[in-house]
Amino acid sequence: MQIFFRSVVFLAAAIVVLAYLAGRDVATLPHASGAVTFVDRTGLPLGTLLGSDARHAVATPLADVSPGFLRAVIAAEDGRFYEHGAVDVRSLARAMSEYVVYGRSRSGGSTITMQLARLLHPSPATFRGKLVQIVEAERIAMRSEPDAILAAYVNRVPMGGNLYGVESAARTYFGSHAGELDLAHAALLAAIPNDPAGLAPDEHPAAARARRAYVLAHMVALGDITPLDASRAAAEPTLAARHDSGITDAAHALFYLYPGVRGAGLVRTTLDRSLQRFVQGQILEVLAALGPRNVTDAAALVVDNHTGDVLAYAGSPDYFSDAALGRNDGVQALRQPGSSLKPFTYELALERGTIDTTMIVDDAPASFAIADGKLYQPADYSGRFSGPVTIRYALANSLNVPAVRVLSLLGPEALLDRMHELGFMHDDKPASYYGLGLTLGGAEVSLWENVHAYVTMARLGDAVPLRLIAGAPERAHRVGAPSDWAIVTDMLADPLAREHSFGRGSVLDLPFDAAVKTGTSSDFRDTWTIGFTRDYTVGVWAGNFDGSAMRDVSGVTGAGPLWNRIMLHLHERAEPARFAPPAGFARATICATTGHAPERDCPAVVQEWVAQQQFARVARAVPAANGFHITAPSEGAVFYRVDPANALQDAEQRIALQAAGARGPVAWTIDGRAIPLDAAGNAFVPLRVGRYAIEARNGASADRITIVVRPAPQRERPGLTFSPRSP
Repeated sequence: MQIFFRSVVFLAAAIVVLAYLAGRDVATLPHASGAVTFVDRTGLPLGTLLGSDARHAVATPLADVSPGFLRAVIAAEDGRFYEHGAVDVRSLARAMSEYVVYGRSRSGGSTITMQLARLLHPSPATFRGKLVQIVEAERIAMRSEPDAILAAYVNRVPMGGNLYGVESAARTYFGSHAGELDLAHAALLAAIPNDPAGLAPDEHPAAARARRAYVLAHMVALGDITPLDASRAAAEPTLAARHDSGITDAAHALFYLYPGVRGAGLVRTTLDRSLQRFVQGQILEVLAALGPRNVTDAAALVVDNHTGDVLAYAGSPDYFSDAALGRNDGVQALRQPGSSLKPFTYELALERGTIDTTMIVDDAPASFAIADGKLYQPADYSGRFSGPVTIRYALANSLNVPAVRVLSLLGPEALLDRMHELGFMHDDKPASYYGLGLTLGGAEVSLWENVHAYVTMARLGDAVPLRLIAGAPERAHRVGAPSDWAIVTDMLADPLAREHSFGRGSVLDLPFDAAVKTGTSSDFRDTWTIGFTRDYTVGVWAGNFDGSAMRDVSGVTGAGPLWNRIMLHLHERAEPARFAPPAGFARATICATTGHAPERDCPAVVQEWVAQQQFARVARAVPAANGFHITAPSEGAVFYRVDPANALQDAEQRIALQAAGARGPVAWTIDGRAIPLDAAGNAFVPLRVGRYAIEARNGASADRITIVVRPAPQRERPGLTFSPRSP
């Protein structure tokens, strides 16, 4: 027997020597880096996401942990922590004697250092496992300072479920930081390591409170607190609650950010928790009202135009509702944008001089050649046409034919390139794939991308990335001309201009300057409303994640109400400043059907921004015949004929003729040849290349104009994937 004990002692001595030579400094251990805790712009908690190992662990320096918790956990787990080394021989001997007498240990013999050793290198609860634990503890004690050991322990100790460390427990159970724990909360958390599964305060509150009383009693015995302190802490109620991995707000935003910040520990976002909660609540209210129309899902994004900071990010009505497909992120999902892309077509056309603010464009049935000799015939979902209209009227009322006419002059390639400049990165197919339908929503985009583009418009072409992390650097670049963005903004902010399609007093009309555009995809599967003031841009998508169609819902009735509520909330304390006028332009009165200075018989006049160099042309309007005159096309109008060699188009591409002031039927001629009228009394002329003189006669009155038809520039053949039919 003596030989056996000598062998054990010799072996233990040898192990100690080897352990010293292979000592371990826990201060150099890598911190738990999987979990990341997110806070809003003011530091309010939003939630914590776990690492790939599903451990909710957040490292925090010892100086940032409540002193009360440190005293409590020492009292509970190792009262003489600072007095002994790796092993407390007294406690270990007591535990071994209890084991001999009672068959089990009634008091723990493991020190905090030994527990840390077991956390770093799990070992079985056997005699041999205990020896391994002691050796590992000695390795740690030989090379580590006591405070480093304590810091490593409190950052790794199991705290119930998948929680590890005091910081993650404090945030999850109480919504506070480890440094903010009062005595009652500190003692409750210090009680958990004794039995993490059975003492989690959210699941076993009675057991946790009983163990807390034990911890407080030990703190009194050690002289850390007074009996009065202990009784007050024991009487204090503790409402511990866990919310799905500690996520309380903006779950979609947190999961979107997580891959890029894994290991950061704590991330301050740009989000405003109060605004986030308002937006989330309004989504639920609006969807409840739209339920009878089969609208079940919505997403919203709110951005500060001055910085690009994202203030609210709601990807669905409820992230945690699996039955409602809530984990789908409507902010990042690719959907058909409908007419919400039209403003970028008009801005680019203004920038390139393809159109100007006084141009009249015809909203009439039209056909455009596309691939394989087929025809594309855009139409509005209303099925009505407005005839000759100004660019302002066409954009504000979201007319489809004028937008396609403008894009046919620009070419889909130009618009696709501009979209890429604006941050639409998912539209990576050639322009021929999208064709002329691109301006009507023929490409899938995300709400994030669309809002980013509108923020650029609000900043008059000064593009900055949208930021979700506070302090991220701005990398601004210029897109387009400020004056052209200002003109498009003014058109989108004109409630009178959009009255024809949206009426007066709609949800798009706010009591302050706000530019806004709606969009509805084909088959009514997606509705959009995106708009901005000088201060904020708000984008809303509404639809169904399962792809089902809504019933009689457009952008203004689907996404519009939510957009309206958010905008009014953002500006309830102060109205935004008015939009700045476009530099180099001035207001002028023009005829709504000719684009010239109004004559006596002009049916309607409008106010429009006109470039200074255009004033002379606008003032020199072509005199109209007294009382009776041609209103469309205008004198000198230029049209472009698509694919003039294709005979199939001759009867389809045509120009509508209109006149005002007539008494009785109007007789039309082109180059002296009579133009027949259709059954409704309307006159059309085929769109063929050449210069033509058109005359209209009404009794003794007559008016004449000259128009020019040119071949369209040669481009790659456009294609089309679908035909949107909504504003």
